[in-house]
Amino acid sequence: MYRSFLSWRWMRTRKTNIIGVVGIAVGVGALIMILSIMTGFLEQSKKTLRGGLSDLSVEPLFLPLEGGELPPLDPRPVLEVVRADPRVEAACAQLVWYGIIGQGGGDAAISALRMSDATGSQSLSGVKLVGIDLADEYATTALRADLERAPRSGATRVVDPERPFAPPPGHEPVGRPLASVVVGEQLARAWNLRRGDVIEVVTGVPDAQGGDFQVQNRRYIVAGTFRSGENEMDLDRIYMERSELVDFLGSGRLYSQVLVKTRDYEQQGRALQSDLSARLSELGILRGLDAGEVRTWEDHRRSLLAAIKNERVLMGIMLSLVVLVAAFTIFAILSMMVTEKRRDIGILTALGATSGGVSQLFLLVAFWDALLGALFGAVLGVLGAIYIDAIEQWLSRVFGVQIFDRGVYIFDHIPSVVNPSWVALIVLGAFLCTLLFALVPAVRAGRLHPLDALRHE
Repeated sequence: MYRSFLSWRWMRTRKTNIIGVVGIAVGVGALIMILSIMTGFLEQSKKTLRGGLSDLSVEPLFLPLEGGELPPLDPRPVLEVVRADPRVEAACAQLVWYGIIGQGGGDAAISALRMSDATGSQSLSGVKLVGIDLADEYATTALRADLERAPRSGATRVVDPERPFAPPPGHEPVGRPLASVVVGEQLARAWNLRRGDVIEVVTGVPDAQGGDFQVQNRRYIVAGTFRSGENEMDLDRIYMERSELVDFLGSGRLYSQVLVKTRDYEQQGRALQSDLSARLSELGILRGLDAGEVRTWEDHRRSLLAAIKNERVLMGIMLSLVVLVAAFTIFAILSMMVTEKRRDIGILTALGATSGGVSQLFLLVAFWDALLGALFGAVLGVLGAIYIDAIEQWLSRVFGVQIFDRGVYIFDHIPSVVNPSWVALIVLGAFLCTLLFALVPAVRAGRLHPLDALRHE
């Protein structure tokens, strides 16, 4: 009983213990918050890539196979094989082509600025044209959610997500009606595009048979914008109907890739990848298992995901040193306390306290320090991780400095994921680390001879 009473009293009356409590709280809070943010970056990367690329993609190389024939230019044979697998929930065909956009009329000056930028910092004329089949695309990817997501920066969404390629309201074409396209929000912001604006798309189409390179151009009207949350995608992507892009290119190419949405990617994704590669190779559509024509979303961004994982581990190791420093502070405080309380230790021993009881007394002082510091740190770390985006915006306004530049990263917010098991593990680790450091002065206090302790001045 005396151990609990005295340990709490000594902890409260000795103000230097506050330093130890604060140190542990800072270390635990920083570790929880930073790891939550790094985990959020990793999870948001996965989520964004799943939405943009789906779980798997079949990307045939349209080059002669071993027998000299070309793979089918029509996606239907691939879609039949993919959709026949019970592990597949949905699949869609996409035609992807690169081009250059520009504007004429009163906005021609913007086009000149983009295309003549010598530094490349504002050269945004190159875009990715993506032709889609709307119903299949909605079933396979997150395009519907991207179209319905609230825009930022004054962008204008499509009027009806069910008919995103419908002409904008009030549009009265002069001459031949223009087909509609949906542009990324960041691209619209860079080019100052609004619903109803007209853009010029220019591209080149090589003729594989004759070897000629033909330049194609066509005007389109902007039906609205989409926002995926991934800045890179929103900056260089334009959606249109696949039939329209096929007609624009006139190359006979009907698709570039088939996106696949699985029922359970974590359990079946890799096995499905291998099986689809084998089946499509047997049918003469793909080259073989080692050609890499069936890829998972992780394969597309393997280096990025690996870098984030490595950064999370390194940040965890570095911030763990803060907890170690705080635990060493507890060691120093208890060592000074043992020296100052030698006479009290002698009195307790003379009254019948055992050496183990004295050691437990000082361990309890460290226990209270660790308990308060770890709990305060856990609360601060969890709250900081949950409200990190609002905190960053507030700090940016107060200090006038952009802490998180949303134009640099692929996200338009600071993601964070609080893992309860990690929080418990960090709190437990800080707690045990503190008690381990406190063990040395506690044992030294328990080994003091009563007479030596009573004679201490």
